[in-house]
Amino acid sequence: MNSIYQINKGINKPIEFQGLKAQYIGYLAAGLVALMILFAVLYISGVPTLVCLPLILLLGTTLFLMVYRYSHKYGQYGLLKKAAKRNIPASIRFRSRKLFTQLKKN
Repeated sequence: MNSIYQINKGINKPIEFQGLKAQYIGYLAAGLVALMILFAVLYISGVPTLVCLPLILLLGTTLFLMVYRYSHKYGQYGLLKKAAKRNIPASIRFRSRKLFTQLKKN
C-alpha cells in the first residue's frame, strides 16, 4: 500500500541559495539594497554616471566577495557566535561577599 504523504527531506537544514547559507542571504540582499540607494543618491546629486557606475560595481563586487567569504568561513551560525564571543567579559569581579552570604540564608 502506498502512502499518500510526501516525505520532506529538507527538514532542519539551513536555507541555501547559490552557496550562501542562512543569514548571509539577508546580508547580501540588504547590501544590494544599500548599493541601489547609494547609486540613486549619487545620481540625483549630480555625480557623473561614469563615476557612479564603476564605484557601485566595485562596491558590489566587494560585497559579494566578502559575503561569500564569510559564508564559507563561518558557516550557518559561526559569524553570530563570533559576534557573541566578543561580548563575553574576560572576568567578573565582586567587591563584596554579600551576594554569596545571602544565598546561604535563603
